[in-house]
Amino acid sequence: MDKGSPDCPYPGCFFCVMKEGNPSKRRASILKFFRELPSQDDDGQVLPISGLWNTAMAHPNDPEFIELGIFECMAALIWKGLKNRRWLSHDQNIYIPYYAAHIIGSYTMNMEEFAESAVHAGVIAPLVELLRGRLTWVEQRVAVRALGHLATYTKTFPAVANHGEILELSIQLAMSSLEIVYSHFYQYVDRRLSYHCDLLTRGMGGVEMESRKAEEWASQLQCWSLQLINCFAFKPEFLPTICKPEFLVKLPGMWGGLVNENSPAGIGLLRTICHHKLGRVPVASCPGIIEALCNIARSSDDWQYMAIDCLLWLIQDPSTCHKVIDKAVPALVDLAEITNLGDHKKLGDSIVNVLQECLQSQGTGRNTINNRAKELIEEVLNSKQRLKWEKNMPKEDLHIKQAAALVVKLEGNSLFSSGNIAGAASKYSEALSLCPIRSKKERVVLHSNRAQCHLLLQQPLAAISDATHALCLHNPLNRHAKSLWRRAQAYDMLGLAKESLLDAILFINECSQSNDPDLSLRQNRVPDYAERLVKKQMRAAWLFREAALKHGGVHGDGDARDIYGQESDGSEWETASESDIGNDGRAEMDDDDDDSEWKNEDERKDKYDKATLKGIKHGYNVHLAEDES
Repeated sequence: MDKGSPDCPYPGCFFCVMKEGNPSKRRASILKFFRELPSQDDDGQVLPISGLWNTAMAHPNDPEFIELGIFECMAALIWKGLKNRRWLSHDQNIYIPYYAAHIIGSYTMNMEEFAESAVHAGVIAPLVELLRGRLTWVEQRVAVRALGHLATYTKTFPAVANHGEILELSIQLAMSSLEIVYSHFYQYVDRRLSYHCDLLTRGMGGVEMESRKAEEWASQLQCWSLQLINCFAFKPEFLPTICKPEFLVKLPGMWGGLVNENSPAGIGLLRTICHHKLGRVPVASCPGIIEALCNIARSSDDWQYMAIDCLLWLIQDPSTCHKVIDKAVPALVDLAEITNLGDHKKLGDSIVNVLQECLQSQGTGRNTINNRAKELIEEVLNSKQRLKWEKNMPKEDLHIKQAAALVVKLEGNSLFSSGNIAGAASKYSEALSLCPIRSKKERVVLHSNRAQCHLLLQQPLAAISDATHALCLHNPLNRHAKSLWRRAQAYDMLGLAKESLLDAILFINECSQSNDPDLSLRQNRVPDYAERLVKKQMRAAWLFREAALKHGGVHGDGDARDIYGQESDGSEWETASESDIGNDGRAEMDDDDDDSEWKNEDERKDKYDKATLKGIKHGYNVHLAEDES
């Protein structure tokens, strides 16, 4: 290729070619560059490839390079790195397969026609070799990302599926990715490959930054593997391969971690599997999955609706209903008063309808409900009937019911203050039976107060149920701070670190936005008791925890304690019975006596900024774009 600039010492310099003013000459030179680059052994080849990497990320929908053969060039470079280790180890060529696979993934991210061009250019075969682990986990990460994009489109999925090993490799990678990154990079600082460190930090950080980015990339490696598997899961013929018990049982625990909370990860794949009858039977038969789905359904996570969908589909299917109904009903009853959850409208009504159908079909076939589940469903249906009756009641009668509930609630508060916790819980139950169904604000307080009683009585399951009721009734949904804190403590009592962590983080976020003097953060400082619980659960829910335990702990400067902070003192963690969210840390009851809500409900305006709903976890999270390097 002719030299592009008299001042440039490199014949055929790509950057000089890009400065060519004549469009036809420029296109011809770029075409020639892409054709010749894989056969060249000159030093400095990584420079134009890194430039193309930047261009692909900045302009993934630009067709120019696609038309001129960039996919053929990138595929050839990956093959060259796989087959010619001498070339790969020369100069900085070790970076080239990574950049080439990333470029393929970026250009196929949005445009189906680009994906078709990539398939025709033969990119799948070399990407599969990277997926196998022929190089390292870093290249596996960008290979699974690119294959996931190709599998997304109707026209290119068959080409991906024709490589039968892709699905099996993706399943194995989803299960082993965290251990691979931990043992091959994170565990031993002095053994980290320098090019891995450079790619992770772009030369901008030290050991701590490398460790943080390694956790982020490990999470992406797992989540992108799940995304690729999800494309296969839409096709019934692949479900037998996916629905192996050893894989299904791990899916609820694949949640992306705090570093990749925007990915639906394992629950997203479970939802796709449960959408088809062939997937529901193995899910219902797998130990532990239904309990995990119930926990996710109750959570305030962005993917709460996915777990609810799974439970509803499993209950509606006669072949799985009898296996799941006794465990699923309590969770669904807790959620029966949800109104809208994101784009899902009248979700609570859908839940009640399904539960009613279950009750009506009891005794038919294998659909038998235990007495407790039956009682819970009947309570929900009775509440719906009470709501209908209340609509026809005179306002004076509603006033009387409201006043009676208030009196009983105050009696409960008095008993609680005197130390009679069981008596207080009983009074809150009585108040709930008197309180008008439409008086949601008062019912939030009653459920939340009763949840606190259950905590002190060491009844975490009951506390979770009441706190969830309160969060579903609250407006905005899932944002009642005291209920979040009480549920976080209840999850802690059960050893459910992830669930406790997410609720504790949401609690802190709510405190930061609250005008309540009991809740607002003093001098923008997180309360000590909340900080301690968050630190504890971050250790317990740490992405690499299982791998670290398996491989003998963390070595070197990448210790988890350095990342998540050490305890400020030698004291034990606060238990649910030792503290709540009062000014001095003592357990206290909500006492919001505003009885005007039921009278003015139709005129009341939403005071909350809905834009904050998408970002309620960002105060303690790292927000990741899908295509971060």
